Amino acid sequence: MTATATEIAARIRAGELTSREVTERMLAWIAADTKVNAVVETRPEFALQAAAEADAAVAAGRELGPLHGVPMTIKECFNVAGLRTTWGDPRFKEYVADWDATVVERLSRAGAIIVGKSNVHTMLGDFGQTTNEIYGRTNNPADLTRTPGGSSGGGAAALAAGLTYLEYGSDLVGSIRLPAAYCGVYGLKPTTGLVPLHGFQLPGPPEPQTEFPTLSTIGPLARSAADLRTALTVTGGPAAPYSWQLRPPRHDRLADLRVGVVLDHADAPVSSEVGTALSDTVDRLARNGAKIIEGWPAGVDASEQAEAFGFQVGLFFALQGEGADFASLAEVVAQERRRIARRLTWQRYFEDVDVFVCPTSFTTAFPHDDRPFEDRTIMTSYGEQRYDAQVFWIAHASLTGLPALSMPIGVTPTGLPVGMQVIGPWHEDDTAIRFAELLADLS
Repeated sequence: MTATATEIAARIRAGELTSREVTERMLAWIAADTKVNAVVETRPEFALQAAAEADAAVAAGRELGPLHGVPMTIKECFNVAGLRTTWGDPRFKEYVADWDATVVERLSRAGAIIVGKSNVHTMLGDFGQTTNEIYGRTNNPADLTRTPGGSSGGGAAALAAGLTYLEYGSDLVGSIRLPAAYCGVYGLKPTTGLVPLHGFQLPGPPEPQTEFPTLSTIGPLARSAADLRTALTVTGGPAAPYSWQLRPPRHDRLADLRVGVVLDHADAPVSSEVGTALSDTVDRLARNGAKIIEGWPAGVDASEQAEAFGFQVGLFFALQGEGADFASLAEVVAQERRRIARRLTWQRYFEDVDVFVCPTSFTTAFPHDDRPFEDRTIMTSYGEQRYDAQVFWIAHASLTGLPALSMPIGVTPTGLPVGMQVIGPWHEDDTAIRFAELLADLS
């Protein structure tokens, strides 16, 4: 399975394929998988009935959505009526949702068929690996001995293994971008707050909506940048009233783009294989007319910014009931001012720059590691690196709420994917997506 969701939808609308045959084929591939363990639950009867209805709508000439008849998966932590929502935690093993998350409703309204759910790390608690006591470990299709990343590793692996056409995941500490990079697919963390979180929750009745700032974000993973746009277009916007349009990209030619670039940092130095792929990509951009602007934005201290993000992650978990004495009110207020100041610094930067590119991670997919979290390290070309150094490169867009995607830019000599992160201006997600499309077209 190499076609994108957007391509499959177009072929179904044109009558070249039926949703039924596409859905049957996808279900068969999932059932046959014995190595990757990416899709952990399916609903074949529902999916095939929905596919039949989709084909009937095409035959009748009815109005069709942008994802009409396309089968897809969604991260296990989203509520889908009739499917289990466990977050990989044995405490919730028997919980079956009886209502749909907002993104499920919107994807379905756009014509997508939610066939099943992809694996997660227990309680989404690991950005580098995906395993839990209920469903077991997910492996990287490029090398089964290595991680697909976490906690959306199941979705990224499913895309890379040809087990789904589209996926929806979540990203607080890089949980969309890191798996996308390690598996060689596209993954978008939208502008924070752009996609409603309703239904992305622990098992139980619907939680009341809150306006308290949170850095947790949900977004699509896909096989192309165009699929990211399609998925974001049909899921973005306020919960109610529903009226929203994606801002158009700033430019449609690489030669018109001003591209900020940082390819290394002492806090998370990139391996030689990752660094080579990144520098080669920037050279290609320059040869094709993009204006390259090297260095961090004026006023940005990358180490300080990563540290500030660490505080915000701790605050997020304190708000979930873990460590209520995490910080004083004065500390929280000071850190919130710090966070907003950093966002304003980046907004000023994007007045003169269109996108900012940097590593998604300092490494490629690394071997599975069952050691305690604090004991883990990652071996690189320059020696061992701390496990939590994976957070450094994704921290900057997460702290400021900026849209950021990871895109594949090649593979190492041993066949491991390399990802590059593209950060866009606040609420200009399609500028980052369009840049990724233009860059991919150079291949």
